[in-house]
Amino acid sequence: MIASVRSPTVSGTPEPVVRHDFRLIPVAVAGWLGALLGLLCGWWVATVTGLVTALAAVVLFRRVRTTRPRWVAAAFALLIGGLTLAGPLALRLWQAERDPLRVPALRGDVVTLRVSVAERPEPVRAAGYAGQQAGARSVVIAAEVVTAAVDGVPVRSTGKVVLIAPFERWSALLPGQLVSTSGSLAPARAAELTAASVYVRGPPEEVGPAPWWQDTAASLREGLRQAASVLAEEPAGLLPGLVLGDTSRLSPRLEREFETAGMTHLLAVSGSNLVIICGAVLLLLRAFRVGPRLSAALAGAALLGFVVLVGPEPSVLRAGVMGAVGLLALALGRKRSALPALAAAVCVLVAFDPAMAASFGFALSVLATAGLVLLAPRWADALSRRGVPPGLAEGLAVPAAAFLVTAPVIAGMAGRLSLVAVAANVLAAPVVAPATVLGVLATVVAVVSPAAAGLLMRLAGPEADWLITVARRAAAVPGANLPWPGGWWGGLSAAVVAAVLVFLLRYRRLRVGLAVLLAGMLLVLIPVRVIAPAWPPPNWAVVACDVGQGDAAVLATAEPGRAVVVDVGPEPGPVDECLDRLDVDRVPLVVLSHLHADHIAGLDSAFDGRVVGAIAVGPGRSPDWAWRQVSEVAGRHGVPLLELEIGTRMEWPGLSIEVLGPSYVSSRSGSAQDGTGINNTSVVLRAETPAGRMLLTGDVELAAQADLLAGGADLRAEILKVPHHGSRSALPQFVSAIRPRAALISVGAGNAYGHPSKHALDLLGAAGALVARTDTDGDTAVLPDLQGPALTRRGRQRAPPAPCRCQQSAGR
Repeated sequence: MIASVRSPTVSGTPEPVVRHDFRLIPVAVAGWLGALLGLLCGWWVATVTGLVTALAAVVLFRRVRTTRPRWVAAAFALLIGGLTLAGPLALRLWQAERDPLRVPALRGDVVTLRVSVAERPEPVRAAGYAGQQAGARSVVIAAEVVTAAVDGVPVRSTGKVVLIAPFERWSALLPGQLVSTSGSLAPARAAELTAASVYVRGPPEEVGPAPWWQDTAASLREGLRQAASVLAEEPAGLLPGLVLGDTSRLSPRLEREFETAGMTHLLAVSGSNLVIICGAVLLLLRAFRVGPRLSAALAGAALLGFVVLVGPEPSVLRAGVMGAVGLLALALGRKRSALPALAAAVCVLVAFDPAMAASFGFALSVLATAGLVLLAPRWADALSRRGVPPGLAEGLAVPAAAFLVTAPVIAGMAGRLSLVAVAANVLAAPVVAPATVLGVLATVVAVVSPAAAGLLMRLAGPEADWLITVARRAAAVPGANLPWPGGWWGGLSAAVVAAVLVFLLRYRRLRVGLAVLLAGMLLVLIPVRVIAPAWPPPNWAVVACDVGQGDAAVLATAEPGRAVVVDVGPEPGPVDECLDRLDVDRVPLVVLSHLHADHIAGLDSAFDGRVVGAIAVGPGRSPDWAWRQVSEVAGRHGVPLLELEIGTRMEWPGLSIEVLGPSYVSSRSGSAQDGTGINNTSVVLRAETPAGRMLLTGDVELAAQADLLAGGADLRAEILKVPHHGSRSALPQFVSAIRPRAALISVGAGNAYGHPSKHALDLLGAAGALVARTDTDGDTAVLPDLQGPALTRRGRQRAPPAPCRCQQSAGR
C-alpha cells in the first residue's frame, strides 16, 4: 500500500525506499477538524473553517499549477472538501442544533415516536455487567425519527434519537426495523448530532420487519454463538467477540483483563479484521491464478458481506471504506497507497456522519492505521538492520507503533496507560488471524452443518485459550496500568511524552540515556510500588478490599486460605483480585448485606479459582432484578442460597458471626422501596475476630440505626465497617453506642456522591476512632495488637475506573 517505490538497480542494494503520498492529508485533516469544531462550538465554526479551507485551496492552486503539477489535484480536493464542509456538512449541523425535539428535551416532555433502528441495541453495562447473562437491564438504541409528537402535538423532526429501553423486549431489534414507542425526553449528550435521548419503559409497538440481509446476519451471528458453545465458557464468549465484535457472552472478568492488558481492540471489529478476511480471500484466489480485477471484486463482496454481518458500527464503516478504496486501486491495476486510502476514508465518513469526528473509537482507529503505515515499516527495517529476524522485527514494530500513536487518546479518555500492552499484543498477534479465519468459516458453515462449525470452533479453541492466558497474565502484572491525568490535558501531555520518546530514539546517545532512565525506574520505582510493603500482613484478621464505590470485606478464619466474605463490590474483578492477594481459596460463606449493585455485582468473580460454600442474604428482595441475579448465580454455581434471621449465629475456627438486623423489611417484593428503604434492609453483623469485635453495618441509614438503638442490642465494637460509605446518614448516638477504635470506610476514589461526608468523618473523629479509607489507603487490613486493633494499609495500586455511560443504582 505505497504510492511510489524506488527499485534497486544492482543486486544486493538496500531495500526500496517507500515514498508516501501525503496529498490528501490536508483535506482529511481540514474536514475532520472542521466537523469536530462544528460539533463542539456550533455550525458556524464549521462554515468558517470550510471557507478558510477553500481559500487555502485557491492559494495552493495558484502556487503549484505551474511549478508542482502533482499538487494540482490535491488543491482541487482541498477546495471540494472546504466547500463540502462550509455547505452540506455545516447545514446538517445547523439542522441538528435546531431540531424541534431539543427544546422539549430540556423540559423532559413526553414524546410518541415512530423510528427506524439505526444500529444494533447495545446493552448498558451497569455495575460492570455485560450482556443479558451478566444482568443487563437496559439497552441503548440509536434510531432515526420518522414521525414524532410531543404531548400529543406533532412536530417535524427528522433527526436522530437515542432510546434507553428495557433489555427484555428491545434487545432483539435489528437495524432497519420500524418501531413505535413513547417515553420521556432528555437532552442529548454534547458533541453529537442526536436531537434527544428518550427513556422508554414499555415494550416496542407496531414493530416492522427487518431487511432480509439483517435477518440473515442475525441468524449467522447466532450460528457462531451456538458453534462456540462446544468450548468452555470463557473461550466460547471470547471467539464471537474476536470475530464479530459480539461481546454479549464475554465474562466480565475476562473483559476487564483484556482492558488492563491493552487488548480490548481485539474485541472490536476494525481494519485488522477486514485485512485478515480480505487477505485470506485474495491468497485463496491467487492460488487459483485469478486475475486482479476479479480478485478485487470477489474480495470486495467478502468485505461487504462482513460489514453487513457485523453491523454498521463507526469503526467497521471506517475500515470498510478504506478497504474498498484499496480494492478499487487493485482493480484499476494501480499501486495502492495506504495514506490516500486512509485520508479518503476519513473524508467520506466525516461527510457521511459528522458525529464520527468526535468519536474516540474513530480517532483510535485512524491513528492506529496511520501509525502502522508511517512508523511500523521504518521501525521493522531498523530492527532488521540490527540483526532481528524480519518476522520478529515486524511483530515487535506493529504493536509498538500502534501503542505509541494511540496512547495519548487512551490516556485522555481512560485516565491510565497500560504498561504491558506492547508485550501482550506481541504475544497475542500470531493466533489472531487463524482464530478469526476459523471463526468466519464456522459462521458460514453453521448454516449448512452445525457439527462442522463446532469442529472449526474446536480448532480455534487453543488460539482462544492462548489469548485468555496472555490477557490474564498481563493483567496480573503488578503496576500493569499507570495512572494518568484524564481529559484533554492528559491526552496532550501523553502526546508530548510520545513525541519526546520518538525524538530520543532517533539518536544513539540519547537512546542510551533513555535506557539508563528506564532501568533506574525498573530498579527503584517498581519495587517501591510493588514490593513494599509486603502484602498480606501476617496474622491479618479483617481486610477491607479496595473495590471502588462499593463494599467488600474479608474476615479470616484460623485455617489458612479460608475466609468469610461480606459483600462483593460494584463490579466483577476487584474482589477476586483482593482474595487472590490474600491467598484465599475457600470461602465457606458469602454474605450480601443488601441487594444494591455496589454490594452484589462482583458475586461471580468471588467464585473464580476458589470453592464457595453458600450465599447468604437478608429478608429484603429489592430490587427484583438483583434478587433474580443473585438466585441465578447461586443456581449456576450449585451453592445454596440462605436467608439470615436476627439471632442467627455462625462459627468457624477463630471467627464467629451473629446477625443483629434488620428488624423489619417494609416490602419483600421490592417494587415499593426506594434506595433508602433498600439500604435499611441491610444485614447487620457482629463478628468476633482475633483483632477484636467488629460491627458490619452494610448501608443502614437513620431509620435502621434508630431501630438497632431502640432494640437494645449490644453494639459495642472495636472495629466498625462504617455504614453507606461514610454518607451523611449517620446518627451521633449510633456511633457513640459503638465506640469504635478503628473505622473502615469502603469508598471509591473521586465518587460523585461526596462520600465520605465531613459529617461522618467528624463523628468518627470525635469518637476517637482511627479511620481508614479505601479510596486513599487501598486494601486495609486489621491486625491484633496488645493495645487493640492495628491497621495496615496496602496503598492505592489501581487506577480510578474510566468514565462510562452507566445508570447508577439508587441508594449507592
